[in-house]
Amino acid sequence: MSSELRIAVIGAGRMGSDHISRIHDRMKRARLSAVVDVNEEAATQAIEGIEGAKVYTDFIEALDSNTVDAILIATPGFLHETVLIPAIERGLPILCEKPLTTDSESAWRVVEAEVKAGKKLVQVGFNRRFDAGYQDIKAKLDSGEYGELLQLSLEHVNPDVPEWYTGRNLIDDTVVHEFDAVRYFTNEEVTTVQVRAGKKSAHALNPELKDPALVLMETTSGVLVTVNTHVVSNYGYQVTTRAVTEKDHLTAGIDQITEGFEERFRDSYDREVQAWIDAALAGEQVGPSAWDGYAATACCEAGIEAVESIGSTVAVTLKEKPDLYQ
Repeated sequence: MSSELRIAVIGAGRMGSDHISRIHDRMKRARLSAVVDVNEEAATQAIEGIEGAKVYTDFIEALDSNTVDAILIATPGFLHETVLIPAIERGLPILCEKPLTTDSESAWRVVEAEVKAGKKLVQVGFNRRFDAGYQDIKAKLDSGEYGELLQLSLEHVNPDVPEWYTGRNLIDDTVVHEFDAVRYFTNEEVTTVQVRAGKKSAHALNPELKDPALVLMETTSGVLVTVNTHVVSNYGYQVTTRAVTEKDHLTAGIDQITEGFEERFRDSYDREVQAWIDAALAGEQVGPSAWDGYAATACCEAGIEAVESIGSTVAVTLKEKPDLYQ
Protein backbone atom coordinates (compact mmCIF):
# COMPACT_ATOMS: atom_id res chain seq x y z
CA MET A 1 0.00 0.00 0.00
CA SER A 2 1.20 3.53 -0.77
CA SER A 3 2.04 6.22 1.77
CA GLU A 4 -1.42 7.76 1.20
CA LEU A 5 -4.69 6.01 2.00
CA ARG A 6 -7.41 6.41 -0.63
CA ILE A 7 -10.73 6.33 1.23
CA ALA A 8 -14.29 5.73 0.06
CA VAL A 9 -16.97 7.06 2.40
CA ILE A 10 -20.17 5.01 2.19
CA GLY A 11 -23.10 7.26 3.07
CA ALA A 12 -23.33 11.03 2.55
CA GLY A 13 -25.74 11.87 5.35
CA ARG A 14 -25.02 13.68 8.62
CA MET A 15 -22.12 11.50 9.81
CA GLY A 16 -20.86 10.74 6.32
CA SER A 17 -20.65 14.43 5.42
CA ASP A 18 -18.87 15.14 8.71
CA HIS A 19 -16.27 12.46 7.95
CA ILE A 20 -15.88 13.66 4.36
CA SER A 21 -14.95 17.13 5.62
CA ARG A 22 -12.70 15.64 8.31
CA ILE A 23 -10.73 13.50 5.85
CA HIS A 24 -10.35 16.34 3.36
CA ASP A 25 -9.56 19.13 5.82
CA ARG A 26 -7.72 17.62 8.78
CA MET A 27 -6.46 14.09 8.20
CA LYS A 28 -2.86 13.35 7.26
CA ARG A 29 -1.65 10.69 4.80
CA ALA A 30 -5.14 10.19 3.37
CA ARG A 31 -7.43 11.55 0.70
CA LEU A 32 -11.04 11.08 -0.26
CA SER A 33 -11.25 9.11 -3.50
CA ALA A 34 -14.95 8.18 -3.55
CA VAL A 35 -18.32 8.82 -1.94
CA VAL A 36 -21.13 6.29 -2.26
CA ASP A 37 -24.79 7.07 -1.73
CA VAL A 38 -28.01 6.05 -3.44
CA ASN A 39 -28.86 9.76 -3.39
CA GLU A 40 -26.46 10.90 -6.09
CA GLU A 41 -27.33 14.56 -5.55
CA ALA A 42 -26.47 14.37 -1.84
CA ALA A 43 -23.18 12.64 -2.61
CA THR A 44 -22.30 15.23 -5.23
CA GLN A 45 -23.00 18.08 -2.81
CA ALA A 46 -20.89 16.37 -0.12
CA ILE A 47 -17.75 16.36 -2.30
CA GLU A 48 -18.16 19.84 -3.74
CA GLY A 49 -14.73 21.44 -3.97
CA ILE A 50 -12.85 18.18 -3.29
CA GLU A 51 -10.65 17.48 -6.29
CA GLY A 52 -10.34 13.88 -7.46
CA ALA A 53 -13.27 12.44 -5.49
CA LYS A 54 -15.80 10.49 -7.52
CA VAL A 55 -19.47 9.78 -6.80
CA TYR A 56 -20.93 6.27 -6.96
CA THR A 57 -24.44 5.02 -6.30
CA ASP A 58 -23.27 1.36 -6.16
CA PHE A 59 -20.70 0.55 -3.47
CA ILE A 60 -19.52 -2.62 -5.25
CA GLU A 61 -18.61 -0.52 -8.26
CA ALA A 62 -16.61 1.75 -5.96
CA LEU A 63 -14.82 -1.20 -4.33
CA ASP A 64 -13.92 -2.59 -7.74
CA SER A 65 -12.72 0.75 -9.13
CA ASN A 66 -9.04 0.28 -8.16
CA THR A 67 -9.14 3.73 -6.57
CA VAL A 68 -10.08 2.62 -3.05
CA ASP A 69 -7.69 1.34 -0.36
CA ALA A 70 -10.09 1.53 2.60
CA ILE A 71 -13.71 2.35 3.38
CA LEU A 72 -15.51 4.34 6.04
CA ILE A 73 -19.12 3.21 6.54
CA ALA A 74 -21.56 5.91 7.65
CA THR A 75 -24.88 4.49 6.45
CA PRO A 76 -27.78 3.54 8.75
CA GLY A 77 -26.93 0.47 10.84
CA PHE A 78 -29.31 -1.92 9.09
CA LEU A 79 -27.27 -1.47 5.88
CA HIS A 80 -23.86 -2.16 7.41
CA GLU A 81 -23.63 -5.92 6.90
CA THR A 82 -24.20 -5.68 3.15
CA VAL A 83 -21.14 -3.42 2.88
CA LEU A 84 -18.97 -5.02 5.56
CA ILE A 85 -18.93 -8.57 4.19
CA PRO A 86 -17.80 -7.71 0.62
CA ALA A 87 -15.19 -5.29 1.97
CA ILE A 88 -13.81 -7.91 4.37
CA GLU A 89 -13.67 -10.45 1.54
CA ARG A 90 -11.57 -7.95 -0.44
CA GLY A 91 -9.23 -7.47 2.53
CA LEU A 92 -9.97 -3.75 2.86
CA PRO A 93 -9.44 -1.85 6.14
CA ILE A 94 -12.83 -0.63 7.41
CA LEU A 95 -13.97 2.04 9.83
CA CYS A 96 -17.63 1.30 10.53
CA GLU A 97 -19.72 3.79 12.46
CA LYS A 98 -21.62 2.25 15.33
CA PRO A 99 -23.47 -0.03 15.47
CA LEU A 100 -21.55 -2.81 13.76
CA THR A 101 -24.99 -4.12 12.79
CA THR A 102 -28.42 -3.84 14.40
CA ASP A 103 -28.73 -7.42 15.72
CA SER A 104 -26.31 -9.94 17.18
CA GLU A 105 -27.01 -12.58 14.51
CA SER A 106 -25.82 -10.36 11.66
CA ALA A 107 -22.98 -8.96 13.82
CA TRP A 108 -21.79 -12.51 14.39
CA ARG A 109 -21.74 -13.10 10.63
CA VAL A 110 -19.38 -10.15 10.33
CA VAL A 111 -17.16 -11.65 13.04
CA GLU A 112 -17.19 -14.98 11.21
CA ALA A 113 -16.26 -13.29 7.93
CA GLU A 114 -13.29 -11.62 9.60
CA VAL A 115 -12.21 -14.88 11.25
CA LYS A 116 -12.38 -16.55 7.83
CA ALA A 117 -10.22 -13.75 6.42
CA GLY A 118 -7.72 -14.49 9.19
CA LYS A 119 -7.12 -10.82 9.97
CA LYS A 120 -8.78 -8.04 11.92
CA LEU A 121 -9.91 -5.46 9.37
CA VAL A 122 -12.81 -3.68 11.10
CA GLN A 123 -12.58 -0.76 13.51
CA VAL A 124 -15.99 0.09 14.98
CA GLY A 125 -16.73 3.78 15.49
CA PHE A 126 -17.00 3.98 19.27
CA ASN A 127 -15.08 7.22 19.16
CA ARG A 128 -15.20 7.91 22.89
CA ARG A 129 -12.29 5.51 23.32
CA PHE A 130 -10.25 8.29 21.72
CA ASP A 131 -11.55 11.04 24.03
CA ALA A 132 -8.87 12.56 26.25
CA GLY A 133 -10.96 12.23 29.41
CA TYR A 134 -11.82 8.60 28.70
CA GLN A 135 -8.19 7.79 27.95
CA ASP A 136 -7.04 9.47 31.17
CA ILE A 137 -9.41 7.38 33.30
CA LYS A 138 -8.51 4.23 31.36
CA ALA A 139 -4.76 4.78 31.88
CA LYS A 140 -5.25 5.34 35.60
CA LEU A 141 -7.38 2.22 35.98
CA ASP A 142 -4.90 0.09 34.05
CA SER A 143 -1.96 1.41 36.10
CA GLY A 144 -3.19 -0.37 39.23
CA GLU A 145 -2.27 2.70 41.27
CA TYR A 146 -5.87 3.30 42.33
CA GLY A 147 -6.74 -0.25 43.33
CA GLU A 148 -9.68 -2.21 41.94
CA LEU A 149 -12.50 -0.58 40.01
CA LEU A 150 -15.63 -1.03 42.12
CA GLN A 151 -18.38 0.95 40.38
CA LEU A 152 -19.00 3.08 37.32
CA SER A 153 -21.47 5.96 37.22
CA LEU A 154 -22.13 7.29 33.71
CA GLU A 155 -24.45 9.99 32.44
CA HIS A 156 -25.68 10.66 28.90
CA VAL A 157 -27.70 13.85 28.36
CA ASN A 158 -29.14 15.15 25.07
CA PRO A 159 -30.85 18.52 24.59
CA ASP A 160 -33.71 16.83 22.70
CA VAL A 161 -34.59 13.93 20.40
CA PRO A 162 -37.06 13.52 17.50
CA GLU A 163 -40.68 12.62 18.28
CA TRP A 164 -40.18 9.16 16.75
CA TYR A 165 -37.46 8.36 19.33
CA THR A 166 -38.62 5.51 21.61
CA GLY A 167 -37.26 3.34 24.39
CA ARG A 168 -35.62 1.13 21.78
CA ASN A 169 -33.74 4.15 20.43
CA LEU A 170 -32.72 5.01 23.98
CA ILE A 171 -30.79 1.73 24.02
CA ASP A 172 -29.41 1.28 20.50
CA ASP A 173 -28.85 4.98 19.67
CA THR A 174 -27.80 6.32 23.07
CA VAL A 175 -26.80 3.71 25.67
CA VAL A 176 -24.93 1.67 23.04
CA HIS A 177 -22.05 4.08 23.73
CA GLU A 178 -22.17 3.30 27.44
CA PHE A 179 -22.17 -0.45 26.79
CA ASP A 180 -18.89 -0.04 24.95
CA ALA A 181 -17.56 2.38 27.58
CA VAL A 182 -18.18 -0.15 30.34
CA ARG A 183 -16.36 -2.86 28.39
CA TYR A 184 -13.51 -0.40 27.64
CA PHE A 185 -13.00 0.67 31.25
CA THR A 186 -13.39 -2.78 32.83
CA ASN A 187 -11.86 -5.09 30.19
CA GLU A 188 -14.84 -7.32 30.97
CA GLU A 189 -18.15 -8.25 29.43
CA VAL A 190 -21.51 -6.90 30.56
CA THR A 191 -23.51 -9.79 32.00
CA THR A 192 -26.88 -8.25 32.93
CA VAL A 193 -28.96 -5.18 32.06
CA GLN A 194 -31.92 -3.61 33.87
CA VAL A 195 -33.88 -0.44 33.07
CA ARG A 196 -35.73 1.62 35.67
CA ALA A 197 -38.03 4.57 34.96
CA GLY A 198 -39.69 6.93 37.40
CA LYS A 199 -41.38 10.27 36.93
CA LYS A 200 -41.54 11.17 33.24
CA SER A 201 -40.63 14.55 31.78
CA ALA A 202 -43.44 16.44 30.05
CA HIS A 203 -40.96 17.08 27.21
CA ALA A 204 -40.81 13.35 26.37
CA LEU A 205 -43.55 13.58 23.76
CA ASN A 206 -43.45 9.99 22.52
CA PRO A 207 -45.61 7.86 24.84
CA GLU A 208 -43.17 4.95 24.42
CA LEU A 209 -40.22 6.96 25.73
CA LYS A 210 -39.45 6.90 29.45
CA ASP A 211 -37.29 9.93 30.15
CA PRO A 212 -35.26 10.26 32.25
CA ALA A 213 -34.34 6.61 32.74
CA LEU A 214 -31.77 4.65 34.70
CA VAL A 215 -29.92 1.72 33.11
CA LEU A 216 -28.22 -0.69 35.51
CA MET A 217 -25.54 -3.17 34.48
CA GLU A 218 -23.20 -5.70 36.02
CA THR A 219 -19.94 -7.02 34.61
CA THR A 220 -18.22 -10.39 34.80
CA SER A 221 -16.37 -9.60 38.04
CA GLY A 222 -19.35 -7.85 39.63
CA VAL A 223 -18.60 -4.18 38.85
CA LEU A 224 -21.90 -2.35 39.26
CA VAL A 225 -22.76 0.28 36.67
CA THR A 226 -25.41 3.00 36.64
CA VAL A 227 -26.21 4.99 33.51
CA ASN A 228 -28.40 8.05 33.95
CA THR A 229 -30.05 9.05 30.68
CA HIS A 230 -31.96 12.26 30.04
CA VAL A 231 -32.50 12.72 26.31
CA VAL A 232 -34.89 15.68 26.37
CA SER A 233 -33.01 17.77 28.90
CA ASN A 234 -33.53 21.08 27.03
CA TYR A 235 -30.20 22.40 28.29
CA GLY A 236 -27.44 20.75 26.24
CA TYR A 237 -25.35 17.70 25.47
CA GLN A 238 -23.27 16.20 28.27
CA VAL A 239 -21.46 12.90 28.79
CA THR A 240 -19.88 12.30 32.20
CA THR A 241 -17.96 9.46 33.80
CA ARG A 242 -17.21 8.65 37.43
CA ALA A 243 -15.09 5.58 38.15
CA VAL A 244 -15.19 4.54 41.80
CA THR A 245 -11.99 2.78 42.77
CA GLU A 246 -10.60 1.54 46.08
CA LYS A 247 -8.49 4.69 46.45
CA ASP A 248 -10.19 7.50 44.53
CA HIS A 249 -13.06 8.66 42.36
CA LEU A 250 -11.90 9.39 38.80
CA THR A 251 -14.06 11.76 36.74
CA ALA A 252 -14.33 13.10 33.19
CA GLY A 253 -16.72 15.36 31.31
CA ILE A 254 -18.19 17.10 34.35
CA ASP A 255 -17.73 20.64 32.98
CA GLN A 256 -18.17 19.85 29.27
CA ILE A 257 -21.63 20.93 28.09
CA THR A 258 -22.09 21.57 24.37
CA GLU A 259 -24.92 21.98 21.88
CA GLY A 260 -24.43 18.49 20.45
CA PHE A 261 -22.17 15.46 20.15
CA GLU A 262 -20.21 16.85 17.18
CA GLU A 263 -18.88 19.73 19.26
CA ARG A 264 -18.26 17.59 22.35
CA PHE A 265 -16.35 14.85 20.55
CA ARG A 266 -14.84 16.69 17.60
CA ASP A 267 -11.27 16.05 18.78
CA SER A 268 -11.89 12.40 19.57
CA TYR A 269 -13.44 11.85 16.14
CA ASP A 270 -10.30 13.35 14.61
CA ARG A 271 -8.04 11.11 16.71
CA GLU A 272 -10.18 8.08 15.92
CA VAL A 273 -10.07 8.54 12.16
CA GLN A 274 -6.37 9.44 12.10
CA ALA A 275 -5.54 6.36 14.19
CA TRP A 276 -7.49 4.23 11.72
CA ILE A 277 -5.67 5.78 8.76
CA ASP A 278 -2.25 5.24 10.34
CA ALA A 279 -3.07 1.65 11.29
CA ALA A 280 -4.46 0.87 7.82
CA LEU A 281 -1.29 2.15 6.17
CA ALA A 282 0.73 -0.05 8.52
CA GLY A 283 -1.45 -3.10 7.79
CA GLU A 284 -2.77 -3.14 11.35
CA GLN A 285 -6.06 -2.67 13.23
CA VAL A 286 -6.61 -0.43 16.26
CA GLY A 287 -9.53 0.57 18.44
CA PRO A 288 -12.80 -1.31 18.91
CA SER A 289 -12.85 -4.55 16.91
CA ALA A 290 -15.63 -6.47 15.22
CA TRP A 291 -15.88 -8.51 18.42
CA ASP A 292 -16.42 -5.30 20.41
CA GLY A 293 -19.14 -4.33 17.93
CA TYR A 294 -20.79 -7.74 18.27
CA ALA A 295 -20.66 -7.61 22.08
CA ALA A 296 -22.18 -4.12 22.17
CA THR A 297 -24.98 -5.27 19.86
CA ALA A 298 -25.68 -8.22 22.16
CA CYS A 299 -25.85 -5.79 25.09
CA CYS A 300 -28.33 -3.68 23.12
CA GLU A 301 -30.56 -6.70 22.54
CA ALA A 302 -30.62 -7.35 26.29
CA GLY A 303 -31.21 -3.65 26.92
CA ILE A 304 -34.15 -3.49 24.50
CA GLU A 305 -35.71 -6.49 26.24
CA ALA A 306 -35.12 -4.75 29.57
CA VAL A 307 -36.68 -1.46 28.44
CA GLU A 308 -39.73 -3.39 27.25
CA SER A 309 -40.06 -5.04 30.68
CA ILE A 310 -39.15 -2.20 33.05
CA GLY A 311 -37.55 -3.49 36.23
CA SER A 312 -36.64 -6.94 34.90
CA THR A 313 -33.02 -8.05 34.88
CA VAL A 314 -32.00 -9.46 31.49
CA ALA A 315 -28.88 -11.55 30.85
CA VAL A 316 -26.52 -10.70 27.98
CA THR A 317 -25.86 -13.71 25.76
CA LEU A 318 -22.55 -13.98 23.91
CA LYS A 319 -20.98 -16.67 21.77
CA GLU A 320 -17.45 -17.84 22.54
CA LYS A 321 -14.83 -15.27 21.59
CA PRO A 322 -12.74 -16.47 18.61
CA ASP A 323 -8.96 -16.74 19.01
CA LEU A 324 -8.50 -13.85 16.56
CA TYR A 325 -9.75 -11.44 19.24
CA GLN A 326 -8.01 -12.91 22.26
